[in-house]
Amino acid sequence: MAADRNGKSGARTDLAITGMSCASCAANLERALRELDGVSEASVNLATARATVLFDPRLVDPAGLAEAVRGAGYGVAASPEEQGAKAGRELASLRRSVAGGGALALLIFLGSMRHWFPWAPAFLQDHRVLWALATPVQFLLGRRFYRGAWSALRRRSADMNTLVAVGTSAAYLYSAAATVLPGFFRRAGVEPAVYFDTSAVIIVLILFGRMLEAGAKGRTSDAIRRLMGLRPRTARVVDGEVEREVPVEAVRAGDVLVVRPGETVPVDGLVLEGRSAVDESMITGESLPAEKGPGSAVTGATLNKWGSFRFRAVRVGEDTALAKIIRLVEEAQGSKAPIQRLADAIAARFVPAVIAIAVLTFAVWAAFGPEPRLVFALLNFVAVLIIACPCALGLATPTAIMVGTGRGAERGILIKSGESLETLHRVDTVVFDKTGTLTSGRPEATDVIPAPGVAAGRLLALAASVENGSEHPLGQAVVRRARADGVAVGAADGFRALEGMGVEATVGGERVLVGSARLLESAGVDVSPLRAAAEELTGAGRTTAFVAADGGLVGLLGLADTLKPGARAAVEKLRRAGLRVMMLTGDNARTARSVAAEAGIDEVVAEVLPGDKAEAVRRLQEEGRRVAVVGDGINDAPALARADVGVALGTGTDVAMASADITLISDDLGAFVSAVALSRRTIRTIRQNLFWAFVYNVVGIPVAAGVLYPFLGVLLNPMIASAAMAMSSVSVVANSLRLRRARI
Repeated sequence: MAADRNGKSGARTDLAITGMSCASCAANLERALRELDGVSEASVNLATARATVLFDPRLVDPAGLAEAVRGAGYGVAASPEEQGAKAGRELASLRRSVAGGGALALLIFLGSMRHWFPWAPAFLQDHRVLWALATPVQFLLGRRFYRGAWSALRRRSADMNTLVAVGTSAAYLYSAAATVLPGFFRRAGVEPAVYFDTSAVIIVLILFGRMLEAGAKGRTSDAIRRLMGLRPRTARVVDGEVEREVPVEAVRAGDVLVVRPGETVPVDGLVLEGRSAVDESMITGESLPAEKGPGSAVTGATLNKWGSFRFRAVRVGEDTALAKIIRLVEEAQGSKAPIQRLADAIAARFVPAVIAIAVLTFAVWAAFGPEPRLVFALLNFVAVLIIACPCALGLATPTAIMVGTGRGAERGILIKSGESLETLHRVDTVVFDKTGTLTSGRPEATDVIPAPGVAAGRLLALAASVENGSEHPLGQAVVRRARADGVAVGAADGFRALEGMGVEATVGGERVLVGSARLLESAGVDVSPLRAAAEELTGAGRTTAFVAADGGLVGLLGLADTLKPGARAAVEKLRRAGLRVMMLTGDNARTARSVAAEAGIDEVVAEVLPGDKAEAVRRLQEEGRRVAVVGDGINDAPALARADVGVALGTGTDVAMASADITLISDDLGAFVSAVALSRRTIRTIRQNLFWAFVYNVVGIPVAAGVLYPFLGVLLNPMIASAAMAMSSVSVVANSLRLRRARI
């Protein structure tokens, strides 16, 4: 079961749609799906040609959804691959239509404009010849518009196909009547002129625009294709002493695989033997190869540089990091940003309004226009229908979202949705976790201070035995220090993490506590003998952990975590971008302030429990702040979920990443700075697209209707209207494509 952002639950499915050509197509299909019993939500993305449907499987199934799509006049592809193949065939068909139709339209144009081209062949002056040339353009090349218009009519709606079909048919039929019945027109006082060039050129130009648009939209999905291209095809599986090359789909979790120099790591796993350096730039964006040895994690699709190693497969198939990245990017590209709601609302009502304006235009010109009134009325009627394309409006947002999220994926920034991308640009406050986020997350146990009468070895042995069951970086630092000092790490039973205070377990029959002074004092342990030492360590920026066994104080550990390279630079860039930067941590105040000062952060909230972190975020939001929280651990999950935008480091826990809106695959905080810049550039691009799409229609429709004619004598030729309409969509997509080269 799945749930949308409004809390609606049910099964979720994605349908690959074919046959959509404009924003009103998407709006009509959404309406058709939502009318089905059992469908609680439906969202159709024109740019990706995908429909996301939330439904009750007890009332409707995917087959029923597909049937509704076909009933609305569109097709359903069985897979994205089939959809891509159909899109490729459609693009090839458009190219053939434009080539053939262009040749015919040129001949018709030469014949119709013979006063401009006196050298044109004489036979082109015959209206019957022009009629013969225009007919295949109108009904063969233009049949896609008639099919679309008929499908819309059956649903009692209208779309862009309706506008083109009605407009070109009006020009064609008027010209055919003037060719067959010239005497009728002359008796009515009207010279029997023909406008076959208008209908033919309009059809060819619109097809040309769709061809350019299809090619450009294809390029918006380049990021997905590049990610898919990283997928290795084969793997070397070790079976005893024998190596077998098998398809990567045949690899199972637990298999032992070997990777040689220059080969691609086939799946995710852990190195068993051998050492190498692996280029992970295609996943993390990090340019320097990562050193790998026994125990190191390796990621599928990364490139082994020089050494050979064996590793055990841990995640295969759709569970690999690359597969998850592809899935996240696809979901993000198929999502809608809130800014698109306005465009969708307008597109849904746009075509009927345009038809009404066109009819009114015809009526006014037929009644009050200059002679020949019918001709003027017809031409302006056609111009209004043709120029009023809602395609640019429908493409303005999704194309920018597609390119923006794809660009982010290439830089190791995984954005879950268009909403997350849009919200990030409005953020004015950034709250960082400390350990593992601002700091390297790999602290060292720098100080071992036993209580009076206690051996240092006993202190380390007890603390390390308890912390061996913890995944927390501080706990692992204690374990590493014990092993480095040659202290045996024993087994612990009943391990339990105590929120914001520490951990406890039983070691050799003793109940051992490791954590804050508050934890030990709550258990009745006197920490006063080492309190001064703890304060001294804290003043030096150390994290302290008291250790007690069976109610008695055992000692004190001092741990230091170093600031990540680039953390201070990232904070400075965020400040220059106008953002307020804070640190929120469960660590003690003195340590927190020391790290914050090193990072260039002035505002610190320390010694907070995980639930209190979320409460701190809520208080900021009540002040009117839009908050982004950057964290990596389980304890950050409530704050990430509470924030306007939650940002998790890919090196952190799965819980944190599941709670976040954005995941940074690497632990480089510079990627977050890039995410903010990308969000701002994307939203700026969307606003540019929407501005020009609105301006185009707000200015174009009145001009096409002839409002300037009484003042300036200006009329818009329908052929020019069709060219402008075609280029409006292409310009919007081209503007979105600029994001691929944006510096972030």
